[in-house]
Amino acid sequence: MRVIVCGPIGNKGIGKIKKMSDFLTKNGFEVTNQFVLNKMDYSNIRDFRSRKRLAKSIVRHDLKQVKNSDVLVVLATPSFGSAMEMFFAKNLGKKTILFSEKPIPSPWPVNYADFISKNKNSLLGILKKIENKK
Repeated sequence: MRVIVCGPIGNKGIGKIKKMSDFLTKNGFEVTNQFVLNKMDYSNIRDFRSRKRLAKSIVRHDLKQVKNSDVLVVLATPSFGSAMEMFFAKNLGKKTILFSEKPIPSPWPVNYADFISKNKNSLLGILKKIENKK
Protein backbone atom coordinates (compact mmCIF):
# COMPACT_ATOMS: atom_id res chain seq x y z
CA MET A 1 0.00 0.00 0.00
CA ARG A 2 1.45 3.33 -1.08
CA VAL A 3 0.82 6.39 1.13
CA ILE A 4 1.32 10.04 0.25
CA VAL A 5 1.40 12.86 2.79
CA CYS A 6 -0.20 16.11 1.63
CA GLY A 7 -0.01 19.50 3.26
CA PRO A 8 1.09 23.05 2.69
CA ILE A 9 4.60 23.44 1.30
CA GLY A 10 5.36 27.03 2.32
CA ASN A 11 5.94 28.47 5.79
CA LYS A 12 7.91 25.43 6.96
CA GLY A 13 5.08 23.11 5.91
CA ILE A 14 7.46 21.04 3.80
CA GLY A 15 9.28 20.08 7.00
CA LYS A 16 6.05 18.81 8.54
CA ILE A 17 5.33 16.73 5.43
CA LYS A 18 8.83 15.25 5.47
CA LYS A 19 8.63 14.58 9.22
CA MET A 20 5.31 12.74 8.87
CA SER A 21 6.62 10.83 5.84
CA ASP A 22 9.68 9.73 7.82
CA PHE A 23 7.47 8.67 10.73
CA LEU A 24 5.28 6.54 8.47
CA THR A 25 8.29 5.03 6.69
CA LYS A 26 9.87 4.09 10.03
CA ASN A 27 6.61 2.36 10.92
CA GLY A 28 6.69 0.15 7.85
CA PHE A 29 4.62 2.05 5.29
CA GLU A 30 5.65 2.74 1.71
CA VAL A 31 5.52 6.53 1.45
CA THR A 32 5.72 8.49 -1.79
CA ASN A 33 8.48 11.09 -1.75
CA GLN A 34 6.90 13.79 -3.88
CA PHE A 35 9.98 16.00 -3.44
CA VAL A 36 12.41 13.50 -4.96
CA LEU A 37 13.09 15.96 -7.75
CA ASN A 38 14.57 19.18 -6.41
CA LYS A 39 12.48 21.22 -8.80
CA MET A 40 9.36 19.99 -7.00
CA ASP A 41 10.46 21.64 -3.75
CA TYR A 42 8.91 25.04 -4.34
CA SER A 43 8.73 26.03 -0.69
CA ASN A 44 10.78 29.17 -1.34
CA ILE A 45 8.37 30.62 -3.92
CA ARG A 46 6.01 33.19 -2.40
CA ASP A 47 4.09 34.22 -5.52
CA PHE A 48 3.12 32.00 -8.44
CA ARG A 49 1.20 34.65 -10.40
CA SER A 50 3.98 35.09 -12.95
CA ARG A 51 4.94 31.39 -12.98
CA LYS A 52 2.03 29.77 -14.78
CA ARG A 53 4.20 27.17 -16.55
CA LEU A 54 5.87 26.10 -13.29
CA ALA A 55 2.49 25.98 -11.53
CA LYS A 56 1.10 23.71 -14.25
CA SER A 57 4.13 21.43 -14.00
CA ILE A 58 3.86 21.18 -10.22
CA VAL A 59 0.13 20.44 -10.30
CA ARG A 60 0.59 17.78 -12.98
CA HIS A 61 3.38 16.18 -10.92
CA ASP A 62 1.41 16.28 -7.66
CA LEU A 63 -1.76 14.84 -9.18
CA LYS A 64 0.28 12.02 -10.74
CA GLN A 65 1.70 11.22 -7.31
CA VAL A 66 -1.80 11.17 -5.82
CA LYS A 67 -3.02 8.94 -8.64
CA ASN A 68 -0.16 6.50 -7.99
CA SER A 69 -0.91 6.32 -4.26
CA ASP A 70 -3.51 4.27 -2.43
CA VAL A 71 -4.02 6.47 0.62
CA LEU A 72 -3.63 10.18 1.31
CA VAL A 73 -2.66 11.45 4.73
CA VAL A 74 -3.74 15.08 4.68
CA LEU A 75 -2.20 17.40 7.23
CA ALA A 76 -5.10 19.63 8.24
CA THR A 77 -3.44 22.98 7.77
CA PRO A 78 -5.00 25.40 5.30
CA SER A 79 -3.66 24.63 1.84
CA PHE A 80 -5.23 25.12 -1.58
CA GLY A 81 -3.15 22.25 -2.94
CA SER A 82 -4.05 19.77 -0.22
CA ALA A 83 -7.74 20.51 -0.63
CA MET A 84 -7.53 19.95 -4.39
CA GLU A 85 -5.48 16.77 -3.94
CA MET A 86 -8.00 15.46 -1.43
CA PHE A 87 -10.91 16.15 -3.79
CA PHE A 88 -9.02 14.57 -6.70
CA ALA A 89 -8.21 11.49 -4.63
CA LYS A 90 -11.83 11.04 -3.53
CA ASN A 91 -12.96 11.19 -7.16
CA LEU A 92 -10.49 8.39 -7.92
CA GLY A 93 -11.82 6.28 -5.05
CA LYS A 94 -8.69 6.65 -2.91
CA LYS A 95 -8.87 6.56 0.88
CA THR A 96 -8.19 9.83 2.67
CA ILE A 97 -7.12 10.37 6.25
CA LEU A 98 -7.33 13.84 7.74
CA PHE A 99 -4.65 14.31 10.40
CA SER A 100 -4.79 17.10 12.97
CA GLU A 101 -3.88 17.30 16.61
CA LYS A 102 -5.78 20.61 16.79
CA PRO A 103 -9.45 21.48 16.16
CA ILE A 104 -10.48 21.69 12.51
CA PRO A 105 -12.51 24.87 11.92
CA SER A 106 -13.75 23.92 8.43
CA PRO A 107 -16.34 21.32 7.40
CA TRP A 108 -14.72 20.79 3.97
CA PRO A 109 -11.78 18.54 4.80
CA VAL A 110 -13.88 16.65 7.36
CA ASN A 111 -16.51 15.98 4.71
CA TYR A 112 -13.99 14.57 2.24
CA ALA A 113 -12.10 12.47 4.78
CA ASP A 114 -12.76 8.78 5.09
CA PHE A 115 -11.00 8.80 8.46
CA ILE A 116 -9.92 11.48 10.92
CA SER A 117 -6.91 11.06 13.15
CA LYS A 118 -6.11 13.21 16.18
CA ASN A 119 -2.70 11.66 16.93
CA LYS A 120 0.03 9.52 15.40
CA ASN A 121 -1.00 6.31 17.19
CA SER A 122 -4.51 6.65 15.81
CA LEU A 123 -3.06 7.32 12.36
CA LEU A 124 -1.01 4.14 12.45
CA GLY A 125 -4.07 2.17 13.51
CA ILE A 126 -6.14 3.57 10.66
CA LEU A 127 -3.44 2.81 8.10
CA LYS A 128 -3.08 -0.75 9.37
CA LYS A 129 -6.86 -1.19 9.18
CA ILE A 130 -6.89 0.04 5.56
CA GLU A 131 -3.89 -2.14 4.70
CA ASN A 132 -5.57 -5.24 6.14
CA LYS A 133 -8.65 -4.68 3.96
CA LYS A 134 -6.59 -4.64 0.76
